[in-house]
Amino acid sequence: RQLLLERHLMTHIQQRTGPSSPEYPAAPAGPAPRPVRRALLIAVPVTAAVVAAVVAVNTFGGAGAGGTGGGAGPENGQRVAAPVVQLEPGDTQPVSSVAEKVSRAAETQKFTAPRQDQYIYVKSKVSYLSIEENVDTNERRTMVQKLHPREVWLSPNGLKGWLYEPGFQPEDGISLDGDVEGWSYNKVSALPTDTKALLDRIYAYTDGDSSRDQQAFDTISDMISEQLAPPKISAALYRAGAKIPGVVVVDHAKDAAGRPGVALARTDEQTGERREWIFDKQTYAYLGSRGIQTKQFDDVKPGTVVERTAILTRKIVNKKKSHTPAP
Repeated sequence: RQLLLERHLMTHIQQRTGPSSPEYPAAPAGPAPRPVRRALLIAVPVTAAVVAAVVAVNTFGGAGAGGTGGGAGPENGQRVAAPVVQLEPGDTQPVSSVAEKVSRAAETQKFTAPRQDQYIYVKSKVSYLSIEENVDTNERRTMVQKLHPREVWLSPNGLKGWLYEPGFQPEDGISLDGDVEGWSYNKVSALPTDTKALLDRIYAYTDGDSSRDQQAFDTISDMISEQLAPPKISAALYRAGAKIPGVVVVDHAKDAAGRPGVALARTDEQTGERREWIFDKQTYAYLGSRGIQTKQFDDVKPGTVVERTAILTRKIVNKKKSHTPAP
């Protein structure tokens, strides 16, 4: 039953369908990308959601839900009802203007490139979707992880790292050594800064298994979240994201820390989840992201917030687990 449930959940999380963009037809595939961002964040959020659902089998009101029984894993007792907000419609008119302000802000940020023996440290506050399902009664509950801190250390080449996520991973954290997939600093910093060339490169990493426009938007999401990029690359990524069909501006958005901002967003055609990149309204600095359900999907109602993140710290350090900025 656990194996069937895991397959069911992974299908809902990873499987997408949709047409190719006429502006960016299918391109020769590059290195195989990871799944959607929920899996890309060091593959932990999806794993946590699957584990949470599996251990919740037949335990509504029991150990799996209450956190006092055995065998529920590190996420035991760390799930709450998903918040629901009033859904604000997006607007296509200000997309170019907002994207340009965000890009200009990114171009002026102070930046020092990391050495290959250093680490990119990102501290954030996060909450991801966590499904509880009773396979005997076929009951499902849409839950989310409690808002919690998350710290990650990544080497520029992506070959070394460490993840600390108390309550959701082993107490001391887990090693990310050998985690060679995804977008490392070295890969991101080698991208072109020309908007058209960059977008062509991003679309080259998509496939025909789902909406290529959504895949492109999610790919940029991965690069601007738990990663570091040179200012000109960051600016190009925002300009490229604004060119993806379906992108809108949401005037009122909040990150996981409760900070208000304006968002560039896109709704997944299949699942109805809208992924929002949230920026400070004054400085246009990137704050974090939010995922909101825009239509009924399984038991997830419109307005349900299925994902929240807030970037609190991003800096270069000399070794794993260090919080001291490199001089």
